[in-house]
Amino acid sequence: SILFVGTKKQAQEAVKEEALRSGQFFVNERWLGGMLTNFQTIQKRISRLKELETMEQDGTFEVLTKKEVMQLRHEMARLEKYLGGIKEMNKLPGALFVVDPRKERIAVAEARKLNIPIVAIVDTNCDPDEIDYVIPGNDDAIRAVKLLTAKIADAMLEGNQGAENAQADEETAEQ
Repeated sequence: SILFVGTKKQAQEAVKEEALRSGQFFVNERWLGGMLTNFQTIQKRISRLKELETMEQDGTFEVLTKKEVMQLRHEMARLEKYLGGIKEMNKLPGALFVVDPRKERIAVAEARKLNIPIVAIVDTNCDPDEIDYVIPGNDDAIRAVKLLTAKIADAMLEGNQGAENAQADEETAEQ
């Protein structure tokens, strides 16, 4: 699995769109420190978000007072905003795709610490030494970010499709 990271204004929409299209995870609002290195704590926050969502669905909110419901909805909105893109992520990602490694230096540092490979769009103002797989490109232009993010998502979909085909071939060979 790949975690798409792009919190700058130009990248937010493209990152979310392409991550959802390829069925991957994304962070497009703000990188919370420890999202990778302190993943078990982040998972507790994610479980709280899921708990609030089930409370809303099963009608627990109707029993509570207006003020309590408002506070819980506010908490849910906040958690959804920051953790919505990684809600279904049960383990650390296999790779990180970063739009601007200079702005996302905390994410890059955490991935480095955990030996998670990093693919990044590196502009002329960034240091490519920190990145495992460099994609030279303009990380400020919306269209450039959209194009490169779409290509990564396409590659991800293609890779998943190849894995599914290989699995299907194995199953037919066994029979």
